[in-house]
Amino acid sequence: MNRVFPTGTAPHLPAPPTVAGVMGQVLLALIPGIATYTWFFGPGVLVQILLASGFALVFEALALRWRGRPLQPFISDGSAVVTAVLFALCIPPLAPWWVAAIGMAFAIGLAKHLYGGLGQNPFNPAMVGYVVALICIPAAMTQWLAPREIAELVPGLAATLQAIFTGALPEPLTVDAVTRATPLDSLKTGVEAGRFVIEIRQSPIFGDFGGRGWEWIANAYALGGLWLVYRRIITWHVPVAVIGSVMALSLPAWLLDPGANPEPLQHVFSGGLVLGAFFIATDPVSGCASPRGRLIFGAGVGIITLVIRRWGGYPDGVAFGVLLMNMAAPLIDRYTRPRVYGR
Repeated sequence: MNRVFPTGTAPHLPAPPTVAGVMGQVLLALIPGIATYTWFFGPGVLVQILLASGFALVFEALALRWRGRPLQPFISDGSAVVTAVLFALCIPPLAPWWVAAIGMAFAIGLAKHLYGGLGQNPFNPAMVGYVVALICIPAAMTQWLAPREIAELVPGLAATLQAIFTGALPEPLTVDAVTRATPLDSLKTGVEAGRFVIEIRQSPIFGDFGGRGWEWIANAYALGGLWLVYRRIITWHVPVAVIGSVMALSLPAWLLDPGANPEPLQHVFSGGLVLGAFFIATDPVSGCASPRGRLIFGAGVGIITLVIRRWGGYPDGVAFGVLLMNMAAPLIDRYTRPRVYGR
């Protein structure tokens, strides 16, 4: 028996990937980003991951029972956990526990199982849950911590748990003392107030290119994303199109008016662009299937993200860009199908 190269039955082609195997690779690739996130912003992200994963599995089991489907193998394929982890990485570390409950109820119950379960969902479930939370409970989605390098007080595990489950921090910690505006939020509000970008970037929350701490997190996400490309879990088309379109469009704006437009690397290394490019927009179910379609899909996500960041009502627009392009994915695939051999 061949124990070196996994093969299927005759004609002994390579064994097809399984859902559990793919999801396991995605979770493995997220570990560098999660570890870096935890270092700069404390253990809250780990608590949010555990909370979201628990709620996701509960809603997954309830939805499977309601649909008359067996719990195995769906409950153990890892898809619900991946959705939960991606959602948890998009919300503030001190968000109340019920934010994860609401997000997973919409992500698993509405965006996934209402359309027939895994493989049938037209929208990315994690982004549906995040956008619902962002629109319905915006106050709970703004409690972002200051990075460890500039934070006056860093809440530990006990303080983090108290804040998440009770809504209050122990003395002498207060929400105002440990939270700050994100780099993207500071840029947006500052430019709208008539300030120059170079003046806004004097704040200690900014690093060399993007947000302090967020630069390292983006690099860690990119490292995990490149691992997925190497393992052929995803292709290069969507990440290159997302990041490339953002840089290509923000470069002329920066060169023409650097006072009102940040440099391209500021867009890349702030917010959730790198996470979205490698782990969210590459969803094979809600994205495009053809190589040309993936390039168009990724470019659309990047363009919409820039439009929202510059003129929209939210500091970041990655989630909205992904969901809007999810709507266009079937039409894009229809007009970018490869030509049938022989025609």
